[in-house]
Parts: sequence; structure tokens; C-alpha cells
Amino acid sequence: MNLHEFQAKAVFAEYGIPVPPAQVAGTVDEAAEAAQQLGGQGWVVKAQVHAGGRGKAGGVKFCRDIDAVKSSAEAMLGNRLHTHQTAADGLPINLLLVESGLDIARELYLSVVMDRASEGLMIVASTEGGMDIEAVAEETPEKIIQVPVSLGAGLQAWQARRLAYALELPKSMHKDFSSIIAGMVRLVLEKDASQVEINPLIVTAEEKLLALDAKLNLDDNALYRQSELAALRDLTQEDAKEAEASEHGLNYISLDGDIGCMVNGAGLAMATMDLIQLHGGKPANFLDVGGGTTAERVAEAFKLILAGGSIRAVLVNIFGGIVRCDLIAEGIIAAIKEVGVTVPVIVRLEGTNVDRGRELLADSGLDIVTADGLTDAAQKAVSAAKA
Repeated sequence: MNLHEFQAKAVFAEYGIPVPPAQVAGTVDEAAEAAQQLGGQGWVVKAQVHAGGRGKAGGVKFCRDIDAVKSSAEAMLGNRLHTHQTAADGLPINLLLVESGLDIARELYLSVVMDRASEGLMIVASTEGGMDIEAVAEETPEKIIQVPVSLGAGLQAWQARRLAYALELPKSMHKDFSSIIAGMVRLVLEKDASQVEINPLIVTAEEKLLALDAKLNLDDNALYRQSELAALRDLTQEDAKEAEASEHGLNYISLDGDIGCMVNGAGLAMATMDLIQLHGGKPANFLDVGGGTTAERVAEAFKLILAGGSIRAVLVNIFGGIVRCDLIAEGIIAAIKEVGVTVPVIVRLEGTNVDRGRELLADSGLDIVTADGLTDAAQKAVSAAKA
């Protein structure tokens, strides 16, 4: 789950990470009022969307007077922002963040992420702040600094000092920098975050450190114990189908093909999509219904897959381990009848009671094509879609 910049900065402030003065606005008048209340000689108006690359896409504007704030707000609010990280239709701009303009001397990059390789945390830093960190890593990898943090030992003082020296910060700023790093590490651990990123972390002309931007990603699996943060979820920034799927315990990702896929198990789902692609088809989605498949869940999965009208065939690929194949077959039949599926449905079942499951499908009287194996299922789905 992602948070908006203004939400992430509110969490940053709780952990002693300094952020610039700012106010949130939902209308043009609120944006103008926010600028007046902040005072100063200039302001930055930022579109609040769950995507990077806002500046290049016109989602961040520096304004030298109130009229410019109004015109920037009017141009953004109610429209959609398209960046290299959004889908083709972009993301809606419903809120703005109005910040005081700052005298920036340097821009740094700083993040703390979960690192599976070391089974701990990894601090990633660079002197090249304000840029896409992926581009920095590709073009000038020597400018990427990585410091692993053990979950057992925690952040050590020497690690913070090493980073401060590597980022060429004067000694007078080491204490504040160490405090920021410590706050980021505590935030990751206490809020179940998978990533905390500041890009850029700026050094002002007065040698103060501020998080000019903030990115906070939360582990979906831990949201049950982060109720306050979970309540900040903005469904307007998510794919509608993916948001609906999560409410039913389904893992769903929209793609641009015409063969709907319903599979239990993420690895099996990936293999299914690969085989569809191999045999000349295009999967329309990734959908993992999970190990405890039920008739209700299968029905919801069919509804998701068929929404939108671009599906020409549906491939159901289920391995009956925890749940028996005959029960899965009953669920598929009930779901097809409930949803009113009108496109060909290809079903491949393997596992416990598979023979009984196939028998139920064959006797259902529905337009269901059974497959003997995964390759056979993929080929039949591609042929059905093309026909």
C-alpha cells in the first residue's frame, strides 16, 4: 500500500524527520489560501498522486505569486497526471500539496528498504538526489552507497557517520543526519514499511536538512496491525479491479490481453501466463485465487475477469491440493451459472479427486472445455480466443 506525499510527511514528522512547511488543498481557493498562510516569496504546488516523475509530467510547479498558485492548481485539480510510472490513462489529481519555496544548496538521495538478500534492512544513499535512482544506478553505479543494517544489532552510530562522510556532509550536520537515518529505520520497523524514501533530501543554504519529497510503502500483509495507516488508503489511485479483488482476498493485476486467467498459486499463475504468451496468446490478467479456493471466491474471480468486455476466453488452471478438485469443479460450475459467462472456458484440473472433478465439468451441460495438461490448456485457450 502506498501513501500520498503529504501523508508520508506527516508520518515522517512523528519520527523526527524534518519536512518543509506545507498545507494540503482540494480546491483552487484552498491552494491560494494555503500559500497566503505559509507566507514567503514563492511556493511549490505538487499534485498528490501515487507515482514518481511528477515534475517532468507537469505535476510540480514553482509559483512566484498567488495568481500562479491559482493557475497551477486549476490546471491540475480534476485532471489526470501521466508519468512513466502510471498506466496509459494516468492517475486522478484530487489533492495538492502547497509548500513554501526553499533555497536549495544540494540534493541528496536517501532510502531504507527491506533487503531479502541480507535478511535485514538496506540503507541506500547517493549524492545524486532529485533524479530517478534507477537511472543513477545504471549510468553511474559508483555513486550508489549501500549500508546493510542487521535486524538483530540495529543501526550503529558508525554506519550513520559513514553515510554522512560518503554524502560529503560537514561535521556540523552529522548529528541531524544521524537523527534522520535513525528515524527512518525506526519507521520501517514500527510501521511495517517495505520502503521509506526521501528524494531529494535537501541541504538548504542555512545548512539544514529537509525531506523535500517523501515516499512510504507499507507491507499489505501487515496492515491488520496498522489500522491508522490502512485508513489512509486512497482507492482512486489504484486500479479499480485490483482494489475490488483485494476486498475478496484475491491477488489481481490487470494486463492488456484477451485471455482471462484464474489460477491458484502465484508461481502457477506466472507459468500459465508464460505458456499463453508462448503459444501466441495474450493474458488479460494475473489472478491468484489462493489455496483455500471456494465457490464464492471463484464467482468473484469470474466477475473480475469478465468486467470490461475485452475477454475472448477464460483459462482456469487449478491444482487441487488443500481443496479437492471435485469441490473446485462444483465452484466453477456454480460461478459460471451465477455470472452468466458467455465466452469459452477452458479448465485444467490436477490433484486430489481430479477424475471426479472432470466428470462434474463434463456433465454440467455448460460450454466448458477440459484440458489434460498445462500446455494443452494454454493451446486450447489461445485457439478459443482467436476463434
